[in-house]
Amino acid sequence: MLRETLIAMRDLPRLKEISGILIRHGLGEFAQRLKLPRAVEKAGQWLNLNLPEPENRPPTPVRVRLAFEELGPTFIKLGQILSTRVDVFPPDWIAEFEKLQNKVPPVRPEAVRRLVKAALGDEPEAVFAHFDFNPIGSASIAQVHRATLHDGTDVAVKLRRPGIVDKVEADLRILNHLAGLLELEFPDVRRFQPVEIVGQFARSLKREMDLAVEARNSERFARDFADDPEVQVPKVYWDYTNAAVNVQDYIAGVPAARLEQLADSGLDPVLLAQRGADAVLKMILIHGFFHADPHPGNVFFLPEHRIAFIDFGMVGRISHGRRDEIVDLLAAVANRDEAGIIDVLIEWTGNTPVNERQFAHDVGEFLFQYEHVPLKGINISQLIADIMALIRDHSILLPPDMAMLFKALITLEGLGRQLDPDFQLIAHITPFVRELSIARYHPAALLKRGRHSLGEALAMLSSLPRDLMRMGKDMRHGKFRVNLDLQRLDSFGRQLDRSTNRLTMGIVTGCLIIGSSIVMTVNAGPKLFGLPFFGFVGFMLAMFNSVWLVWAIWRSGKDL
Repeated sequence: MLRETLIAMRDLPRLKEISGILIRHGLGEFAQRLKLPRAVEKAGQWLNLNLPEPENRPPTPVRVRLAFEELGPTFIKLGQILSTRVDVFPPDWIAEFEKLQNKVPPVRPEAVRRLVKAALGDEPEAVFAHFDFNPIGSASIAQVHRATLHDGTDVAVKLRRPGIVDKVEADLRILNHLAGLLELEFPDVRRFQPVEIVGQFARSLKREMDLAVEARNSERFARDFADDPEVQVPKVYWDYTNAAVNVQDYIAGVPAARLEQLADSGLDPVLLAQRGADAVLKMILIHGFFHADPHPGNVFFLPEHRIAFIDFGMVGRISHGRRDEIVDLLAAVANRDEAGIIDVLIEWTGNTPVNERQFAHDVGEFLFQYEHVPLKGINISQLIADIMALIRDHSILLPPDMAMLFKALITLEGLGRQLDPDFQLIAHITPFVRELSIARYHPAALLKRGRHSLGEALAMLSSLPRDLMRMGKDMRHGKFRVNLDLQRLDSFGRQLDRSTNRLTMGIVTGCLIIGSSIVMTVNAGPKLFGLPFFGFVGFMLAMFNSVWLVWAIWRSGKDL
């Protein structure tokens, strides 16, 4: 059968490189199951590797993380995105994905010069009063340099690495191919929708590679916190910013990754933890637009206990409906409301079928752990971990925005506890939840929702006669259609197609045997080995067909 997932010839060298790296980290069986190039079968010999015995190898999550680091920026970013899918991967996998680091050498000064000229149209010395060719930060997609504008403003210049766009696009094509093969070859993985996850990742990564998108995100955050003196967002200089370069204010403060410097700065870590938590929760619950990766490298502490955020390439968006669901979930946990929790989680399942009776029983068991725990005593990271374990047990997939949100909350609580060992994120969430709950039932909010619902009802009623007339015309002309979306119908079709092919081949084989037997009784025509030629050829074809049928049936049984 001609495979529909053939990769373009231009991607085959990269695919071969991926295969070799997978084998080097003991993931060769995975590569073979995915039907990567035939070279995979010989790669182990070519590489002349002395792989450790299976019992001495590191655990699979560790090997996957090491392979991703060697595979480069696209796979590193994929791992970082997968670290947000706490609904799909157990804690040991999440822990390894979180360790992924961009181990890339900085771009050479002569290459930096070419990048600046290509992006801004002139030499660095002409564009800036001063430009430091030694980067202050280097990652897989971009690196950052310190510079000074001609008006004396200190800025950070973020430059996209050379050739990164072509390499990432090739990797994304391969990842899309591999995701399709995962769904075909691993039935247990199909429920996690790898093709959809890769599609979401591709859109996110393409936005992240466009540094102008990051700059627009930064401006959105600056507008949201324009009236908040406790939060600073670097200003973007659009005269020097485009898809390949992002120039913004240089933030001079204490990096959250170097908390040992706080002692000399005179800053109170407990107050910083409080203000940082309030800022992120305001992003999530008030603005609905949040920094999806508030790890220590993206947070700085400034004088007067101000908080600065940088690197807005990865952001999350939460609709008003989602915010209401979060409030409902937290309120249900606080009130030990089993039905309320089930309603929210079932809403998040989408089209995923769930055994609701067993699910309700497990939710009851989950709530029992928090029966006598006051809300202020709840560890939000543990709460999320328990909810994710419940979700994984029932094969439920979170909506991507919720997966990213939960990951951001876990990261935020971890940073808060580094600053203050007694930090409790739930204590900061509670006032926001109370405020949002009151706001939902404010007369103005009720009137607005009622007006919106009335408008939708009137629109539906006004269009009803037209829709009924159109449906009646379609029925009279035989054009009325009913679309059924049956889950895994495509897989059933492939199995039916294979079964039909085997049945047809069996019938043809039987006909060949009967026909050849008849021809063998006729003593006429050409001979081969003293036997009638056509009869002999017919028996040979029947034999090959029989061997193919036996092999196909044996292989299908092995794959079950």
